[in-house]
Amino acid sequence: MKEIEDIIQAFRLAQETQKKSALATVVHVEGSSYRRPGARMLVTDDGLLTGAISGGCLEGDALRKAMLAIAQQQNKLVSYDTTDDEDNAFGIQLGCNGIVHILFEPINPLQQDHPIALLETALLQKKASVLVTLFSLDNPSGKQGGTCMLVTGEKQYGSIKGMSPGAAIQEDASSALITNTSLIKTYPSTQKETVTGFIELLAPPVQLIIAGAGNDAFPLVDIANILGWHVTMVDGRNTHANAQRFAKVKKIIVGKPVEAVQQLTIDEQSFVILMSHNYNYDTGMLRQLLHQPYRYIGILGPKKKLNKMLDELSSEGIDITEKHKEKIYGPVGLDIGAETAEEIALSIIAEIKAVMSGKEAAVLRNKNGFIHDHGHVATTGNVTSRLSQAGQL
Repeated sequence: MKEIEDIIQAFRLAQETQKKSALATVVHVEGSSYRRPGARMLVTDDGLLTGAISGGCLEGDALRKAMLAIAQQQNKLVSYDTTDDEDNAFGIQLGCNGIVHILFEPINPLQQDHPIALLETALLQKKASVLVTLFSLDNPSGKQGGTCMLVTGEKQYGSIKGMSPGAAIQEDASSALITNTSLIKTYPSTQKETVTGFIELLAPPVQLIIAGAGNDAFPLVDIANILGWHVTMVDGRNTHANAQRFAKVKKIIVGKPVEAVQQLTIDEQSFVILMSHNYNYDTGMLRQLLHQPYRYIGILGPKKKLNKMLDELSSEGIDITEKHKEKIYGPVGLDIGAETAEEIALSIIAEIKAVMSGKEAAVLRNKNGFIHDHGHVATTGNVTSRLSQAGQL
């Protein structure tokens, strides 16, 4: 979601300075690529780039293609084949070995539901939504539908009316919202051509709740902000939890655990770290959080501290199930030999990202196959790919 937030901000600035812009989106990848479908970059007519569609090898040519789209005011689909010797110059810096399809869309601010407007609407939802982007692999030089519709649980923005596969696309978009999965699928459009839809699940920003406003929370906040996570700081001391010390957090709550948790909005995108260095405060927070729909609770400190906390809560008659324990991580963080506050913060953030992605942290050198899970579904005469569950936005 950080990339989308940056793109929206860059577009607003472009509007204020009366600059024209185009959105470049990776809509489909065959084989290996540095960025996956959903990677985006905004290009303004003065050459400013915000976001990224590769590791830097495609941006130069993509700038030229974006300028052409702006000049002609037409969507353009461009394919970069880094498996081909002639195109390999684009991928040689990274050793890429795949075909990357990128859609360039000039942004018309007078259009009600232009691509950036749909992204901004998705950002405001505070929950998952599905974005539909249409393109034609059969006729890349022909008309490209582009980013045209956003589906939320209650409402639809934009439209795919008048398109022959519209009903099927609508059904798949609604299904993606339920299954929490993105999809790339080809639909029959005319007798000779098909249209491909990138049905993209956009997850809301990750909410990181840090209970404990000590100095060791600073690097944790910094790394989370780099990732675009929204940080809430909780502490019982207003001398520690204040905007002067933590200017980068989205929300600061000062109060006892009962009062603090009442002010939190906790859902499946919520990750909690208990690191107040006060046993009673951490235990109080855990007591209030146990029956909330959190995704993860990390507890700083030794294993015996966690066991003592759980024993104390159990003695109070609080039912702590195995399902609860599966979401509690103590000691918090990955075992990377961390000692300093910065290293510990890195290990905590890495563990949260692994949990978020459903991964067991491991060394990539020992992994067979692709770095990213492609999840391809084989079909006859169709391009159908079911992508991994969202967590990046």
